[in-house]
Amino acid sequence: MKILCHACIVAAAAVATLPAHAEILRCNGNIAAEGDSRLSVLYKCGEPLLKDAYCAPVYGYKTWRPIPEPYASALFPCQPVEEWLYERGPGNLAATVRFQGGVVQSINYGQPAQQRE
Repeated sequence: MKILCHACIVAAAAVATLPAHAEILRCNGNIAAEGDSRLSVLYKCGEPLLKDAYCAPVYGYKTWRPIPEPYASALFPCQPVEEWLYERGPGNLAATVRFQGGVVQSINYGQPAQQRE
């Protein structure tokens, strides 16, 4: 019984250390994934339906609250974030591709997330 318990613990620890599964975007027979550049995604998937660009919020040290805007922009440079929305046709969820630092940071499916303040 103890061996089975130890085996379960070892298996759980091994699964916890595996990297998270990253989303990919299939378009025109190509695959766009995390780490791809804007140019690469544009080449593979074409122009998105919508584009948005903003400065990522800056969070205070040891807190989950964003620093208010007059102080954040004075203390820290803007960290530009772009989001591109791709409509993938009937029966498919819309895909939002988020770029940070010029490369794909994440790909999410479904309705675009609304900006939270």
